[in-house]
Amino acid sequence: MTGMDDALWNDRVSPADYASAKDRYQGAILEQYKLCVEMADRVSSRRNLTNTFFLTLNTAAVAALVAGAGGNRLHTSVWVLMAGLTILLTQCLTWFVMMRSYRQLNSAKYAVIGALERRLPAFAYSDAEWDALGRGRDWRRYVPLTRVEQWVPLIFGAAYVVGFLAAAL
Repeated sequence: MTGMDDALWNDRVSPADYASAKDRYQGAILEQYKLCVEMADRVSSRRNLTNTFFLTLNTAAVAALVAGAGGNRLHTSVWVLMAGLTILLTQCLTWFVMMRSYRQLNSAKYAVIGALERRLPAFAYSDAEWDALGRGRDWRRYVPLTRVEQWVPLIFGAAYVVGFLAAAL
C-alpha cells in the first residue's frame, strides 16, 4: 500500500461490516456522513459569498475615496475622516470576525466528518486529502484558504489607517 492508501482506507471496517444485519446501520451512517459533507460545503459557499460581499464593499469604498480625492489630498474635516475611518475599521473587524467564525464552524464540521469516517471504509476527507496536502504545514505545498482570507480585512484596515493619517496630516 502507498502512503495515500494508508491514509485513505480504514482497516477497522471491512466488507464483512456491511453484512445483512449491519446494512441499515452502515446506511444510516453513510446518509449522515453525506449530510455533514453537504452542510460543510454550504458553510464554505456562504463564507465565499461573505468574502465577495466584503471585498466588493471595500473595493467600492477605496474607489470612492480615490475618486473623491481627485488626485489631491482630501480637504475635509478630521472629524469626518475619523467617522469614515471608524465605519471602515468596524466593517473590517466584522469581516475578520465572520471569517474566523466560519473557520471555526467548518473545523467543527470536519471533525464530525472525520469521526463519521471512522465508521466508514475510507477516510476521504479527514485523513487522505489532508495528508495529501501536507496538513497545511508547508506553504509551498498548500496554503489553507482560511489563513489567507483572515489577512485580507486586516490589510484593508491597515491601508485605511495609513490613508487616514496621510489625509489628516
